[in-house]
Amino acid sequence: MNYINERIAASFCAQGMMATLGASLVLATDGEVHISLPFSPHLSQQHGYVHAGAITSIIDSACGYAALTKAPPECEVVTAEFKINLLRPALGRCFLAIGKVQNAGRLLTVCTGEVRTFAEDDSAYKVVALMQATIVNVPR
Repeated sequence: MNYINERIAASFCAQGMMATLGASLVLATDGEVHISLPFSPHLSQQHGYVHAGAITSIIDSACGYAALTKAPPECEVVTAEFKINLLRPALGRCFLAIGKVQNAGRLLTVCTGEVRTFAEDDSAYKVVALMQATIVNVPR
């Protein structure tokens, strides 16, 4: 496992929210992170869709961890702001949040992300949500 994977995996394991949701870290590479979330009725809203709060949480974390792959070793990251577009109801058996760094500066990193839901056979997906986020490097 390389430094990026170790750094992201250690931080992910320390995050209570992802554990509470049942999310898992799938991929951590330079500037990109994937987080998976299986459907659970415990995460649904009144119509049976996965709640927007759960969708927002996984995409915010994917963007934040993508930014952390670019942050200096002496820094952690926090989200300063984000904009999310919920494109369709979050229906499906599994959701994948993909966060990507678009620009990494000295203090601020701009990321984009999307959440995908997959067909039963994983042959196709639909985008459920899009996000743009600004992440801040903060000294440890």
